[in-house]
Amino acid sequence: MWTGVFPAVTTKFTEDDRLDHAEMERCYALQMEAGCDGIIVCGSLGEGPMLSHNEKIDVLKTAQKIAGNKPVLLTVNEPGTREAAAIARRAAKEGANGLMVVPSPIYHTNAEETVAALRAVAEAGDLPVMIYSNRLAYRVDVTVDQMEELAKDKRFVAIKESSDDIRRSTEIINRFGDRYDLFTGVDNLAFEALSVGAIGWVAGLVTAFPRETVAIYQLMKQGRREEALKIYRWFRPLLDLDVSTYLVQNIKLAEVLAINTNDRVRMPRQPLSGERRKTVEKIVRDALAVRPVLPQF
Repeated sequence: MWTGVFPAVTTKFTEDDRLDHAEMERCYALQMEAGCDGIIVCGSLGEGPMLSHNEKIDVLKTAQKIAGNKPVLLTVNEPGTREAAAIARRAAKEGANGLMVVPSPIYHTNAEETVAALRAVAEAGDLPVMIYSNRLAYRVDVTVDQMEELAKDKRFVAIKESSDDIRRSTEIINRFGDRYDLFTGVDNLAFEALSVGAIGWVAGLVTAFPRETVAIYQLMKQGRREEALKIYRWFRPLLDLDVSTYLVQNIKLAEVLAINTNDRVRMPRQPLSGERRKTVEKIVRDALAVRPVLPQF
């Protein structure tokens, strides 16, 4: 059902901490112009837990305006299942093409609770669902066995695999074949995941470097592995910025330097400063100085 590069886009704010829809439209258009295949809003990178439900729906509508006929997914990452079901219903009402659902980031559910909560959200929204499995960030592992339980419900169509164990991708394919659309969700494991059968990439650094991200995906799809690997090796220091407590600030700073936007974030986050900012700036500037010429694909 879904395949390709789906940016987990950032949420843009004005100086007085309101949603900056004009800047989001500009930035999201860059993703579409580069050939991305969909948009995911209000995820971890999109500061979803810091947004009200009304704001999430407003960001969804902005992305829909830019995406055209490409799918736009809303991330459901509420602490309580009741609230998660509520935003899922609203997303469906507003025409979202699907949901990316995170187990509660506050309460660390056991296996039975995880499956029950994901089912409740899917039933509430009655939309296609991408299961977001990220045991490092959220301390809940949606395991292959749990995926088998969820596979009984046709609304669960995709997996964002972010366990940080590349073996999991093969385990999912061996167990389910093509039952789920398998996306990689870890930027600095993307080449590896695409090599073993992932058909999509929920990407972070794509927001600053959309054309390079799309090039890697398309070259891998065409079997042009060496060309993709050359770009990926250049990209790796940047992709490492996604795997950090400061991923939002890191990537928004990369956006400042690469696409001339701002790095405003919502508190309690604050933009990078001091030595940490200098370090990230150097990584980005060094990469920009030797930015590769992309092949035709």
